[in-house]
Amino acid sequence: MTERFRIPGAGRLDSARRIAFSFDGNRYEGREGDTLASALLANGVHLTGRSFKYHRPRGIIGIGSEEPNALVEIRRDRARRQPNARATVQPLYEGLRSVSQNRWPSLDFDVGGVNQYFSRFLPAGFYYKTFMWPRGFWHRVYEPKIRAAAGLGRAPADPDPDSYANRFEHADVLVVGGGAAGLTAALAAGEAGASVILCDENAEFGGWLRAERNATIDGVLAVNFVADAVRRLEAMPNVRLLRRATAFGYYLQNMVAVSEEATDHLANPDPATPRERLWQIRAKRVVLATGSIERPLVFPDNDRPGVMLASAARTYLNHYGVAPGRRVAVFTAHDAAYAAAGDLRRAGIDVPVLVDLREEPDASLLREARNLGIEVLTGYSIASVRGRRRVRGIKVEETRSGHDQRGFDCDALLMSGGFTPSVHLFSQSRGKLKFDAASHAYIPGEYSQDCVSVGACAGDFDLASTLRAARLAGFTATGGQALETAADVAVEGMAGTAGGSAGATPTAAPGRFRKAFVDFQNDVTANDIRLATREGFRSVEHIKRFTTNGMATDQGKTSNIHGIGVAAEALNVTMPQVGLTTFRAPFTPVTFGTIAGHNRGDLFDPVRRTPIHESAVAEGAVFEDVGQWKRAWYFPRGASMHDAVKRECRAVRDAAGMFDASTLGKIEVVGPDAAAFLDLIYATPMASLAVGRCRYGIMLSEAGYIIDDGIVARIGEHRYHVTTTTGGAARVLNHMEDYRQTEFPHLRVWLTSITEQYATIAVQGPKAREIVTPHFEGADVSNAAFPHMSVAEGRFLGVPSRFFRVSFTGDAGFEINVPARYGRAVWDAIREIGRPHGIAPYGTEAMHVLRAEKGYIIVGQETDGTVTPADAALSWAVSKKKADFVGKRGMGRPDLLAANRKELVGLFTKNPLHVLEEGAQIVADPKQAKPMTMIGHVTSSYWSETLGRSIALALVRNGRARKGETLHVPMPDGDHAVEVTDPIFYDKDGEKLHG
Repeated sequence: MTERFRIPGAGRLDSARRIAFSFDGNRYEGREGDTLASALLANGVHLTGRSFKYHRPRGIIGIGSEEPNALVEIRRDRARRQPNARATVQPLYEGLRSVSQNRWPSLDFDVGGVNQYFSRFLPAGFYYKTFMWPRGFWHRVYEPKIRAAAGLGRAPADPDPDSYANRFEHADVLVVGGGAAGLTAALAAGEAGASVILCDENAEFGGWLRAERNATIDGVLAVNFVADAVRRLEAMPNVRLLRRATAFGYYLQNMVAVSEEATDHLANPDPATPRERLWQIRAKRVVLATGSIERPLVFPDNDRPGVMLASAARTYLNHYGVAPGRRVAVFTAHDAAYAAAGDLRRAGIDVPVLVDLREEPDASLLREARNLGIEVLTGYSIASVRGRRRVRGIKVEETRSGHDQRGFDCDALLMSGGFTPSVHLFSQSRGKLKFDAASHAYIPGEYSQDCVSVGACAGDFDLASTLRAARLAGFTATGGQALETAADVAVEGMAGTAGGSAGATPTAAPGRFRKAFVDFQNDVTANDIRLATREGFRSVEHIKRFTTNGMATDQGKTSNIHGIGVAAEALNVTMPQVGLTTFRAPFTPVTFGTIAGHNRGDLFDPVRRTPIHESAVAEGAVFEDVGQWKRAWYFPRGASMHDAVKRECRAVRDAAGMFDASTLGKIEVVGPDAAAFLDLIYATPMASLAVGRCRYGIMLSEAGYIIDDGIVARIGEHRYHVTTTTGGAARVLNHMEDYRQTEFPHLRVWLTSITEQYATIAVQGPKAREIVTPHFEGADVSNAAFPHMSVAEGRFLGVPSRFFRVSFTGDAGFEINVPARYGRAVWDAIREIGRPHGIAPYGTEAMHVLRAEKGYIIVGQETDGTVTPADAALSWAVSKKKADFVGKRGMGRPDLLAANRKELVGLFTKNPLHVLEEGAQIVADPKQAKPMTMIGHVTSSYWSETLGRSIALALVRNGRARKGETLHVPMPDGDHAVEVTDPIFYDKDGEKLHG
């Protein structure tokens, strides 16, 4: 098909190479530099999709990421299918295949379109009321149907074959937006010597200047101003330009996330090049020059294909050389639409009428339009639009009386309700917005980070003023004053900036039958917003959720302000009183691939293996995943798991067992104030710990709850070796580092993770001493000189080591830490040395059983984020003398001191052969009416080979006062009576620890 709407001599693609592409199987021709949207318009294609709810025909409305309608699927092959691509920002390339969405069997004839004939029965919020009854229908009927209908595009079923990259960068200045303001700010900062990154979501810089044909800046055509600025920036070694790069999230400490499309514009991308790249940029200052988005107008039938934003049509004409139609009507409440009408008329396009909602627009605009032969009707509104799959005509009526009604034939309709500043990133930065009544929109108010908004995104729509502010922002971002940058800038020929409206037009007033859409994608009408207010909703957030307004892929970029305006009118309040929805990241949809980057397949969740892993493999271990670690679970040796765990437990209690504890978190705490720091971080007293000694420590949250535990060993006067739980290693280091930097910055202390620097071998049992102590050199490790909870540095089997006397199991135990590269060799050596003594490796399951027998808690199992030291019977580990520590004030809260808290106790089942289920609830009376009153739950439950019976630990309300009581555990196989006991089942006096 020929490009019958491409205007010769218009735009900047006249000499561009011709490119073949397809849409819904039909072949078309476009130009290099086109977007899919501009190429479709050039071929006269306006119908591009169907709306979500009513499946109404939808056409291209915008020019950029604000597009709510023209969402298509881009197909390269079976696996490379991208749904919901915005045709307005999808670059055209040779052979591009695109397909419309949300229709069946075809875009022209969509069976789902029948929904619009039942629209009176499908108002906003109907699903909240309809799908509640009959109750049994939800799982069998409603949910399956809703899930089948949900969404617009369909995600590909095949794995994504493309690669994605992730990059971190720092800059003095990050400029977001490559329009006039962004280019000027980047130039100023670059010329001042700052390192600058400039990013823009489009393939070309220039922003709205691309829509200008004859406007000049200091006597230079706008297009040449842009070209010169880009050329100068590209020549600066301290400036990086990122095209097709969308800043989608603004986070703390001036970190901005940017998604760069690296190959989506290429016909045959290099497989070695990532498809997209995630930039995480930390900048000293961020300059936001994100511009603004033109608002549509809310009038009857405003969703017909061929209805388009005026500024978008102007850009399609002046940049791409494409006319939206042959006979184009204009409806506006803003001066900018006059420029669009004038440019179309000068390009030879018939503009039969310009309808201005305002009574008295600028006289010079009226005069110029009428001189071009355009009939201008002021104080009029559009009452209806003819045509279904394409605009065929409009009917207008005089606003005040509604009596004067006239009809006009047209094949396209442009609209302009003013411009909404793009404040999304500013809002994400936690900046406070304020309402600007003149523009009927919100603009930046109070800043919370080191950033500055310039140009239209700051509510400044005057280009001369914008350029002055942008240049000043660029200079001051580098610390300079540059007062001369306030010099005047001469701008001529730009579109007007006055006017605008928010809410529905008079022809879309309550009681009108025809639909006037606020949210095009979700089919939210002005009457839907009014219905929400009648239902009692007052907050904009509640109205949004009731109607789904602004919940589309464009996230309310074209609908948000109008939704607030309609609600304000219905509630008879001001727009600020209705409120503003939250602008959350991402600014535009971002692919999962971009977020995941390299973290996919085998790298999705890296597998961590200890230095001793291969020895466990050689022993035939079965492994379990603990976080990212592979840990030996048990060693079958031809037996079942149950029998293997019993054998391993017997070996530890009767002779000796060896356990790979390398996964335990290990942190080295060093510095003159290390003792004072640990005394504040732990609830347990640490400053009094002597060199060469260890202490069990409890770490609390500010609220007073247990978050981790472990051994703290004092290696030297100013050096500590701290262990954490396996799963808590990173969390505890972050916790400690956070307090070191923010709460205790005056303390001279440094933290280093040494988890992977050491392999850790625990040898436990009555024969542990005679197996390991003869092979340690560097300190006296006799029983008298080296009691339980001691530590020494020396050499074990000739290898440098940190030698601990600690116990995981309640038996005499030693923990040997050696450099990771020696881990397997030392393990294998101990294995051979210990064979005559009956040593055996044991896994995590046996370790859990042995710990439970001794009543040792497992953080995350006996604790759930609401357990205090007192609850866990660990009050003895909390200092009574320290003036302060993290969690001290939290522990004093009345609810944490209440008498009815759950406490850690032991349980013996009346039937000693029955092992309870972990997580099972506990009740006092199994015969009580349902729902029963739960008084606790089982936290750990095992068969104890040592005791010859089952044991369990549990958190029970007033548990310690219930010792000797019989409680009940209802389970699927019936009720099980249990006796409440002490949580320590083995060696209650601790004699074996000192053996």
